[in-house]
Amino acid sequence: MKKYFLSAIAVFAAIVAFAQGPRPGYKEKTVYKGDDLEIRQIDEHTWHGNGHIMANEAIYIIEGEASALVIDAGTEIKDYDKIIAQITSKPVTLVATHVHPDHTGSAVNYFDEIFINAGDMVNVEEMMGDYKGKIKYLVDGQVFDLGGREIEVVFTPGHTPGSTTFMDKAAGYGFSGDAFGSGNLLLTTNWSTLLITCQRTLEYMKKYNITKLYPGHYMGSNCETQQRLADMLQMSRDVLDGKLAGEKNPQGMLGLNNVLSMHGVRINYADSALK
Repeated sequence: MKKYFLSAIAVFAAIVAFAQGPRPGYKEKTVYKGDDLEIRQIDEHTWHGNGHIMANEAIYIIEGEASALVIDAGTEIKDYDKIIAQITSKPVTLVATHVHPDHTGSAVNYFDEIFINAGDMVNVEEMMGDYKGKIKYLVDGQVFDLGGREIEVVFTPGHTPGSTTFMDKAAGYGFSGDAFGSGNLLLTTNWSTLLITCQRTLEYMKKYNITKLYPGHYMGSNCETQQRLADMLQMSRDVLDGKLAGEKNPQGMLGLNNVLSMHGVRINYADSALK
């Protein structure tokens, strides 16, 4: 398990070192506050929570008439299942935006199963090495029917191979984890993947009038928008066309030794991301 812990610490350190954006300033009403997690209400049947360890790592609870979806599990949240039960009495399903230990931390062990994108199986041994439950795989385009509310799965690789966004078309918003970086993207794949993801997601948002994506490190005012994705799409095109280049960052963790900052977005990437 030594390899698991070393990898986890490396990811933790990278997120802390690179985390940028506005200082937390939430308008939503707090409905639960504990040592490991604070939960606020977005609307009548939707909540977001923030852990206190890794740059306001976010979890989300989405409730329908019959069941609820819990997105991500933070870094370390004691009695996570009991906390969720204080918010919703509906049976819950746990899903992950991606497999990194600030989103699939120790609290996953309170659940017998978790849905992940199979693209992130490359990270499971290192990042979820102690999970004993059942891992199920998400399908692109899959719909979770919660009863009067449907959440669609949209694969958005880039940050990790298996990064995933969950869309609520009726509500006009989604939940994107770290797929677009919360303003500070750690691109562990490559620019071509990011370009395709930005283009595909932007088209989806325009088609279904999705106005914002709640990110994996939510500060209260840093939702991803159509404009943010359009900016990142153009950055990706310009980098691949040789019109843009980031600055060298030899101290970059996880091998992300370049950084490009534009339009209020910081993208950290490795030399190999250009291939």
